[in-house]
Order: sequence, then structure tokens, then C-alpha cells
Amino acid sequence: MDMNAYLSMFIDESNDHLQALNENLLKLEGAPDDIGIVQIIFRSAHTLKGMSATMGFEDLASLTHEMENVLDLVRNHKLAMDDFIFDTLFKGLDALESMVQDITGGGTGKADVTSIVASLQAIVKGDYKTGGAASSQAGAGMADDGGALDQFQSSILLQSIEAGMSVYHVAVTVREDCVLKAARAYMVFNFLERNGEIVKSAPSAQDIEQEKFDRTFTVFTIASLPEEDLRKGIEAVSEIESAAITQLDQESLRQLGGASVQGAPTASASIAQEAVAAAIAQTAAAAAPAAPAAPRAAAPAAAAGGTVGKTIRVDIERLDSLMNLFSELLIDRVRLEQLASEIRRNELTETVEHMSRVSSDLQNIVLKLRMVPVESVFNRFPRMVRDLAKSLDKKVELVVSGADTELDRTVIDEIGDPLVHLLRNSLDHGIESIADRVAAGKPETGTVHLRAYHSGNHVFIEVEEDGRGINAEKVKQTAIKNGVVDAEAAKRLTESEINMLIFAAGFSTADKISDISGRGVGLDVVKSKIESLGGHVSVESAQGRGTKFSIQLPLTLSIISAMLVKLGTEKYAIPLSSIVETAIVPREQIRKIHGNRMIDYRGSVIPLISLAQVLDCRSFPEEEEQETEVIVIRKGNKVGAVTVDEFIGQSEIVLKTLGGYLTNIEAISGATILGDGQVALIVDPNALIK
Repeated sequence: MDMNAYLSMFIDESNDHLQALNENLLKLEGAPDDIGIVQIIFRSAHTLKGMSATMGFEDLASLTHEMENVLDLVRNHKLAMDDFIFDTLFKGLDALESMVQDITGGGTGKADVTSIVASLQAIVKGDYKTGGAASSQAGAGMADDGGALDQFQSSILLQSIEAGMSVYHVAVTVREDCVLKAARAYMVFNFLERNGEIVKSAPSAQDIEQEKFDRTFTVFTIASLPEEDLRKGIEAVSEIESAAITQLDQESLRQLGGASVQGAPTASASIAQEAVAAAIAQTAAAAAPAAPAAPRAAAPAAAAGGTVGKTIRVDIERLDSLMNLFSELLIDRVRLEQLASEIRRNELTETVEHMSRVSSDLQNIVLKLRMVPVESVFNRFPRMVRDLAKSLDKKVELVVSGADTELDRTVIDEIGDPLVHLLRNSLDHGIESIADRVAAGKPETGTVHLRAYHSGNHVFIEVEEDGRGINAEKVKQTAIKNGVVDAEAAKRLTESEINMLIFAAGFSTADKISDISGRGVGLDVVKSKIESLGGHVSVESAQGRGTKFSIQLPLTLSIISAMLVKLGTEKYAIPLSSIVETAIVPREQIRKIHGNRMIDYRGSVIPLISLAQVLDCRSFPEEEEQETEVIVIRKGNKVGAVTVDEFIGQSEIVLKTLGGYLTNIEAISGATILGDGQVALIVDPNALIK
């Protein structure tokens, strides 16, 4: 069998499991006694190990197995998590990620992980802390690879039966001509784990994965399925010859070799009860239907215990072609609607209306195909912040919001590195040391906010921290010293312009060079990368209170709802997502405050912005208007009113870029082709509100 056919699937699923392991280990670090999280981590590690062994990546499988041994002790209450164990597991995860990256690049996934393995084995033996005193206790549950149950396993099964759950002994036989026995056994284990909890296997899971069995292996399982459904599910696996299933009661459990639990110590009974409770919760979760809108980050957990949606990978270029073709279809649809309204033939009108409904549904599907939640990028940052904070000896909490905000796939692929730079800068330069924060009357723990939100046909991503803020005077002096700006020009700079100097190439205010920052690279890379995507980055700061970086990114290729307006002989489109409402304002209600035109709007005063002046439209004599049509737009928490000549109506439009020749045109984000063939420019409302 050619394993290369499954390689891309293995890489995708491995990355999903590694992300889940990172996220859940971080959760466990905040709640080290939560065995439910340990169970999820163990399942992800176990699945990753099975996949790696099946694909022949033995180093990856072996390291995962050593990590699994530690997690097994923790989930069975034989080991308590501490800082050393967390750090060792995180190092193991880093090594696994490096191995998978090597495999992705065409390598074999081999790596020298001797020190990590030694640390993991020392944890299992207890040598890392007590010099081996705990080794006998740790080994008690690990050494029994035979068919008999130990006291702990018997307790779990017995109490599961008493709780009214179904416990089975399953003997699985693979066909004599089976090529990959381990792969078939893994598929059986996967089926059983999706529908319950495996308590014991013989031979051990490790021996089965290494094909150290003849044709039969046995499993003790707590299952949510009836016996017949369990048999059908197992025998449905290719190359499985038979599944002999025996439902166990208390008496048959003892006859099958389970150690007597009559004289079990109280502590063991208590542990068993907790384990049974976890098993009940797991089995109930397996039996429950999957949530209709489960977040993407939960996929590995769902793979372990619930129904998983089917996916298919598609080349991004095919999606580009599909989007371009649909764009043309949309332009023709609008043209047909216009013709139907002019001709007024019932048959034509009905056909066009039906086509409009179908193409609207198709439009939603096409749009969603290219859109990806930014959580796929955000997910890797909690771990990064945790490690950076430890290395800097700072306490930092990362608060993520708006992770479900969607962006075009091509943009998602590019924004990871700029965000890494901004977060590293925030932790190193922004957040103060614990002593400095306490001296300033701040909490010991600094907070970094990472948020994303839509505004019009743009997405904003913000990185904000409550640190020391930017020292404008120091920035100015450093910029003069580095030749970024001369002393004369520096005197005329506003505070906002001084803050933007930190994005200059080669600029750094770090007192010493470190691995994190201070080499004069980073923020200039951020600025150039964001601008290459058609966006821009800005910074706001308050001395002693913190700094906020804001990235504005366009939805580069999309179909949006817009309000079409006229300015004299010209037509423009304003994205509907930025519009709060439309209104007509008499000239006498327009005020002038400090030379700026303002109007009353729902109890507050907001600026009045002339679109004709911004766009230099001379065919619309705005000063002669007795009543002015306005569109109230919003950017974040700021509101403004834009004056136009006439409302045309709402329409679905195709957002087209202006190309390489027409770049950085103020207040214009693209263009569209209307139903009558005319070109209308698309206004960027975010550029109108300063």
C-alpha cells in the first residue's frame, strides 16, 4: 500500500492534534486538577501516536508514547502535575511540531529527543523529584501487559456496571491475509473510543501498534452502543474477520481474571469512582449528537469523541477561478434584473427572480469557501505568549476576542508573522517587569488584548497592552540619532507622527539586544507586509497606560452588499456593513463648530463629511442644496454623516481592486461594474472618519 497517498491527510490531522494539545495543556496549566482536560489531552496524544506508527514515523510515535505514559499516570491519579512536568510536556510538543514540519518539507521526521525522553521517563519513574521512590507506584499500573485486569481497572469496570453502563469484553480477529494489522487495530480502537472508553487491551496498545500480536487482540471497554451495533461497527472495518463480544456482569467480570475488589482500600475506591465518573461523562459525550456549529479549534476533541464533519481540500487557485466566474455571473444577473424591469414580461420576470434566488444561495456558498476565521492564526499565540512571559520573568494574560472574524484565505496566510512581531514587541517593550508594575500601582499581571472585528469591507486586528506606553521623547531622540529624521523636522512632528517612527527600518529603542527584540528588525517588517496586502497599520499610546497597534486589512476579493449613490454625473458604492442609517437634513440644521460642519444625531453631535469635497466631484453643486441627503456611517465607536447627491438603492456588487497603477487613492477601496455596464468606484468609509 502506498502511504504517500495518505501523507497530506496525516500532516493536516497531525497539525490539528498538535494545536489541540497546545491549547488543552495551557488550559490544564490553569486548572492542573481537572482530569477531564487530561483525558482530552491523552486522547489527542494517543490518536497522534497511532497515526504516526501507521505511517511509519517511529520517532514521532515513540516520543508521543513517552508523553502518553506521563499523561496516563496523571489521568489515573497516580501523578500530580507540576511546573517541571508542564515544561517537559511543552518541550515534547515543540519537538513533535518540528518533526511534523520536517515531514511536511519532505523529511523523515527524525529528531534527537534523547533529553526530552529521559525527562519523561524520569517523571514516570519518579526519579526527577524523589530519586526513584515513586518508581514502584508508577510502574504498578504500567507493567501489566497480560489479559488480567489489575485492581484499579476492575474497580472502574465494576462500578461502571453498578452505574448501569454496558461493559464488554471484545476479542477481535483480523484476517490471515491482512497486510497492515496495526492499521486495522487502530481503526477498531478509534471506533471504540468514539463510542465509549477503553479500559484495557491485551496485548498492550504499544505492542499492537508495533504488530506484536498474531491475529487476535482483546479489549475491555465501557460502550454507549448495544452489543449488536458494537459488533457490526467493528466488523465493518476492512480486513477484520470477526469480533467476539461478551457483555460482562459482576460475576463474569471476576471470572475473566479481574482482581477482587472486595478488599480495595478506600483511597483506591475513591479514585475508581472519579475515573468512572469521567468514563460516564466521556461515554455520554460519545453518544450525544454533535453540536451544529462547533468551532474549528474543537475539531480534534470532536474526532476523539463525537461526530466529525467531512472535509475536502481544494487548491486555492480553483477557488480564485470560481470566484472570478461567479463575479461575471453576478454582473450579468444585475443586468438581467434591469432588463426584466424595463421589458415587463411576466415569464421573463419570474425566470429572472428564480435565477436571482438561486444565485444568491450560490453566492453565499462561494463567499464562505474562501473565508477562514482568524482563529486559525490566533490559536498559536497563547502558547507563544506563555513561553515569552516565562523567559522574560513577567506575568502576562492574553485576552483573545473576535477569533470567529473571517478573512480571505490569501490574507490569513500572510498576517501570522506581523502579529508575532507585534505581540513580541508588546511583551518585551510594552509590559513592565513585575516590580515596575507594582511600583506603578498596577496589577502584577499585564494584559495583552488581541481582537479582530469587521468594519465595512475591512477587517481590523488590534494588539493592545496595559504597559508603560511609548516614550515619545526617547523615540524622537533615537530617530534623530539613527538618521531616521533630522532634528529640525523632528521639532515639527505631532505625537502621533513620533509614534509612527517606530515603524522605520532599523529603528530600535531596546537598551540591549536579545532573542526577542532589539535588533532593529520587526516593526518595519510589519508595516511593509501589511501595506503589501493593501492595508495599513497605526499606533496609539499613552505614557504609563499602554499602547494599541491597529491593523486594517481589506477583503481583497469579495462580493458585498452596498448602497449605490449619485454625486452629480458620477455613481459610487458604499458598503452596507458600515452604514447605520440614511436621512435627509435641512440646511438650517447644519451647524459650524470651530470651522467644522456638524449635525445633531440622536442626542449627540457628529461631523458632516462632504463626499464631493473628498473626491473632488465638481458636477455636484452641494452648496446650492436646500436639503442634504446623508448616510450615517460607523467605524468602531466613531460615527459620522456623509453627504451625497441622491440615493439609488441597494445592490450586490463585485469588489474589484484598482490594480497596480492606481494605488493609495484616498477614500477609494476598489471598483465594481454595474448592471448597465458602468463602472462605479467603491468608497472606503473607514478613510472618511479620522
